[in-house]
Amino acid sequence: MTDPSHPTADEVLEGIDLTGQTVAITGASGGIGLEGARSLAAAGAHVICLSRRLDALEQGAQTIREQHPEAEVSVLQVDLADQASVVAAGDAIESGPLAGGQSLDVLINNAGVMCCPWGTTADGFERQFGTNHLGHARLTSVLAPALRRAEAPRVVTLSSSGHSIAPVDLDDPNFDTTEYDPWVAYGRSKSANALFALELARRLDGDGLSFSVHPGMILTDLGRHLTAETMAQLQQRMADRETAAGRPAPDSTEALDFKSIPQGAATSVWAATSPDLVDHNGAYLGDVSLGVLDGNTSTNGYQPHIADIDTAERLWSVSEALLDTALTV
Repeated sequence: MTDPSHPTADEVLEGIDLTGQTVAITGASGGIGLEGARSLAAAGAHVICLSRRLDALEQGAQTIREQHPEAEVSVLQVDLADQASVVAAGDAIESGPLAGGQSLDVLINNAGVMCCPWGTTADGFERQFGTNHLGHARLTSVLAPALRRAEAPRVVTLSSSGHSIAPVDLDDPNFDTTEYDPWVAYGRSKSANALFALELARRLDGDGLSFSVHPGMILTDLGRHLTAETMAQLQQRMADRETAAGRPAPDSTEALDFKSIPQGAATSVWAATSPDLVDHNGAYLGDVSLGVLDGNTSTNGYQPHIADIDTAERLWSVSEALLDTALTV
C-alpha cells in the first residue's frame, strides 16, 4: 500500500470481485468520479457514467476501456441543475443499460459544484443546493425502482467537510431573504447531502444501505470557481473551526492536506462495496473509516447538525415541496 493513511481506490477494492454488479456514478467525466468509475470497472462492475459533459464522458470511458479492455462501461448525459434532464436520464438508464429489468446495485451521487458565484438552476433553485442536493435527490428517486430490484442496493452520496460551514436553512433554501455567501451555500448543500443520506437509510428500512462521504480535499475541476480570496476564507474557516473545538489551529502549510485523485476516490468505492459497513446504515464516512461525532472534520469528523433525524425528515419534505413531486424510494 502506497500510504496506509490514504489508500487508493484500487487498494480499497483489492480482492473484491464486482462481476455481475451494475454501478451508476454521476460526475464521472473527470476527477474522483472518473477514477471511481475506472476502479469499479476494473473490479468487474458494469459502470454507467453520468455527466453533463458528454464529450468528456466519452473520452473518459474510452480511457477506461483502453486501460481495462474487459471493462463494461456505458455513458449517459445528465444535467443535475435541470430537473427535466434528471428525469430523462433516469428513463434512459432504464431503457438502455438496464433494459429488460436489470437491477442497479449501486448509485454514487458524486457530482457537484462548489463555491459558485450567485446563480440559479434551470428550475430556479440556488445553484449549489439545487445541483448538489435536489438534483441527486430526484435522480435517486427516479432510479429507486432499479435499486429496489437489486438484492442489496447501496446509495453513496458525497458530502464534504464543508458541511461544517453551515447547516441547512430549510426556511430559506434559495437565499431569498439571506445575503448570498458562496461558502455558506456550499456548506448548506453538503449538509443537505449528508441529511439526505441519513433519511434515505431510514426510508430504505433495511432493504438497502445509504451513506454520505467526505472524500477529502482533492485538486480537481470542482475547484474551478475558487480564487485566492475564497481559498484564504476557507483556510480561516478551518482554523476557526479547530480553535472552537479546542484543538490547535493548523498553520497555513498544514491546513490544506490534499489527497491525490486515486486517494480521493477511495472512500466512495469503500462505501459502495465494503462488507464491513452493513451494520452502519446512514453513516457519514471519511478517510475510509466511520465518521466521528465532533471529530476533526478535515478527516472523518462530523458536526451534530448532519445527524439530526428530525432535520433529515424535514429536509425530505421541503425537497418534495420545492420539486413539487414525491421522492419515493
